[in-house]
Amino acid sequence: MWAGRVLNAALSGASRGRRAQSALAQLRGILEEELESIRRAGTWKSERVITSSQGPHIHVDGAPGGIINFCANNYLGLSSHPEVIQAGLQTLKEFGAGLSSVRFICGTQSIHKDLEAKIARFHQREDAILYPSCFDANTGLFEVLLTSEDAVLSDELNHASIIDGIRLCKAHKYRYRHLDMADLEAKLQEAQKHRLRLVATDGAFSMDGDIAPLQEICRLASQYGALVFVDESHATGFLGATGRGTDELLGVMDQVTIINSTLGKALGGASGGYTTGPGALVSLLRQRARPYLFSNSLPPASVGCASKALDLLMESNAIVQSMAAKTLRFRSQMEAAGFTISGANHPICPVMLGDARLALNIADDMLKRGIFVIGFSYPVVPKDKARIRVQISAVHSEEDIDRCVEAFVEVGRLHGALP
Repeated sequence: MWAGRVLNAALSGASRGRRAQSALAQLRGILEEELESIRRAGTWKSERVITSSQGPHIHVDGAPGGIINFCANNYLGLSSHPEVIQAGLQTLKEFGAGLSSVRFICGTQSIHKDLEAKIARFHQREDAILYPSCFDANTGLFEVLLTSEDAVLSDELNHASIIDGIRLCKAHKYRYRHLDMADLEAKLQEAQKHRLRLVATDGAFSMDGDIAPLQEICRLASQYGALVFVDESHATGFLGATGRGTDELLGVMDQVTIINSTLGKALGGASGGYTTGPGALVSLLRQRARPYLFSNSLPPASVGCASKALDLLMESNAIVQSMAAKTLRFRSQMEAAGFTISGANHPICPVMLGDARLALNIADDMLKRGIFVIGFSYPVVPKDKARIRVQISAVHSEEDIDRCVEAFVEVGRLHGALP
């Protein structure tokens, strides 16, 4: 009897093993089929390996010599600023590598509270709360703020993190056409039956380089009793007279209720995101926002770097002022050469090409000429709207910009993108 039980157990175990192997084989087949479809579509995204620090001039594995980088979110050039690096090193030495804890257990240091207060002062808001990323800030906000009694009205081209955050909440969801204020007004009229109405938009749209018409959005919000939320990730630090963002640029700082933004772009480029706005909202987020409650605290070095970046920005707006002329130089030269550049007056300068393979091939040939740019295609951007997104930094020289334009013209003609 005992031997029979052992044999049956062995046979049963072998059967389970075969089923598990069969399931794994099935999974591999599904995944390989999906991966091959991406390759066939010409939308495969390869990762180039940088072997130096971030900056306007970098070194790339497999590419000879120095490379000029035109695709980082390093708008102010602070990622490798010596004072920012030194602040990170000093904070690392004084406060350690990390907290090994979430904020509400034993993960809040004085530097976290100091940075939150500094962010609130910078944006002229009541309070601020830190997250590991702005993606986390966006996925944490809407679920806490809005209930099934409320409504959220979202621009159709909002960042994926805003879209995902809205999906998590129970509010009634309205999507208005990109930058279309007539459609937003119609949706606001339809949403009057709900308790709260929140208009959610990017301040600057990262794939197109265009800016939300916040003056009109705020006017409509006031008319229809709505709140306004703006994601300023591609605006904080360099748009507006003192780099406060699109709300400063368009003169509506006192009309935007909630701002989410990032520490991982203009403000040092390390990591971290935040929400800033009414004190009561920030307090509620500390109690209920899942990405805040269930994620480790922002590492001290990242906090130190971001804090120093904000100090530099608040001490002088000289870096901000240098952006406009360099952006205009690139845009005007590229348009004169025959390229279509999306957006206006933003350092994100999408070179519109349409075809995904063309964008990828041009980006590859640009690297051979010492220019680091990346082709963007579906699903990051809509189908048939592939592009190369060029990003101007305050630390690019005029010679860097001119060299980039010259390379685009040469490669564009080679691939038939220019006459």
